[in-house]
Amino acid sequence: MSRPSTDTIAALATPVGTSAIAVVRVSGPDCAALAQTLFGPAPLPPRHARHADYRNLAGTVLDDVLVTFYQGPRSYTSEDSLEIALHGNPFIAQSVLNDLLARGIRQAEAGEFTRRAFLGGRMDLSQAEAVMDLIHARSQRALTAANQQLRGSLGRHLGELTEGLLLVLARVEAYIDFPDEDLPAEDRRIVLDELERVLRGTARLLATHHYGELLRDGIKTVIIGEPNAGKSSLLNRLVGRDRALVSPEPGTTRDFIEERIILGPHCLRLIDTAGLNPTPAALERLGMDKTLERAAEADLFLWVLDATRPAPALPPEVASRLSPGNTVVLLNKSDLLASSPPLPAPALSAVKVSALTGDGLSVLTEHITRLADAFRQDQGDEIIAINARHADALRRATECLKTARDKVDIHGPAELLASDLRGALDAFGEIAGKIDNERMLDHLFKTFCIGK
Repeated sequence: MSRPSTDTIAALATPVGTSAIAVVRVSGPDCAALAQTLFGPAPLPPRHARHADYRNLAGTVLDDVLVTFYQGPRSYTSEDSLEIALHGNPFIAQSVLNDLLARGIRQAEAGEFTRRAFLGGRMDLSQAEAVMDLIHARSQRALTAANQQLRGSLGRHLGELTEGLLLVLARVEAYIDFPDEDLPAEDRRIVLDELERVLRGTARLLATHHYGELLRDGIKTVIIGEPNAGKSSLLNRLVGRDRALVSPEPGTTRDFIEERIILGPHCLRLIDTAGLNPTPAALERLGMDKTLERAAEADLFLWVLDATRPAPALPPEVASRLSPGNTVVLLNKSDLLASSPPLPAPALSAVKVSALTGDGLSVLTEHITRLADAFRQDQGDEIIAINARHADALRRATECLKTARDKVDIHGPAELLASDLRGALDAFGEIAGKIDNERMLDHLFKTFCIGK
């Protein structure tokens, strides 16, 4: 996507399909002249919607529209922009877009509007990525995290670390300019303390990577238990439809079934698995092997017990993964008992439920929300949830910072110490986009949708 930004581009900014309204977005230096050509000689006042007919080059009215002109730099892209709101008939939207292309406007590429916003200084690269997170947010927590990152939360945390590192680099480079002077011991202490502070801050940001994965992909929640404990009935109850077959015959589920659901403020990747039978048949054994595979990757466990039966023993590889921080025990069929049975693991949280009637599901939601929120790393009032690209850069920054710290400890050459510090700064710069890396930007913005 290495086209010149002097082009004026256009694309449909709303999803393809029939709807009440569709929006065509135009951005670039020709927008003001285009508006006068299409909607009359009087200039459009910035940020004021005008009702007008849209006529194509042949003079045919395609639709009556609302058009809004945004004068750069006070626009999404920082360029002059137009947004044309029309009736959400796909044929009308495509006809308007075709007419714009016939007038010499270029079809926008995927992510090109947001790329121009980044290159125009309207947002840093982490904010640009937050746009995509906002579009694809699957839960309230993911939406909150994306909104905060779009408003610069990650950039502010990185800015504080960068400022500290720049101060250290300035102090070190001062001694490079005076090679005959040794760095005094007290100054080395200042450098070391600041490096430790930046390392701690980098570690705190890096620790949010897993939570970021959970917010973007959903929390992998595995339902385990013996055959006929009610696992599939629970899945159907949580999903809200008959997703899994339910039968009085044990061992109905032979393979795992996965569904995404919204439970409270979180998105769960809910996985129903084959029952854990201590004496499985050959086919049932294959299903149990897949259960063990899913359990090894799980973030949360819902351990379903038939409250009318003694609690079974779990395979060691599953039991070793259960903890108070990732497991809720569901005492299913509890409506058939006058009192709760003893828990097989008293340290685990337990909820009395009935997959048949739905009783206890609100309490279950509270328990799952509490466990899911515990995955969040404390960053004050803000939710920081970095992605894989950020994590890679932070790991490289960490290595540079640790190497620099070691050089301070052994009174290493200031020139080499400065090189390590610049490496860490470069890694921080990759996150915010303070670098000139065309290939990286091409790869990143290709993941965006057309019109954004």
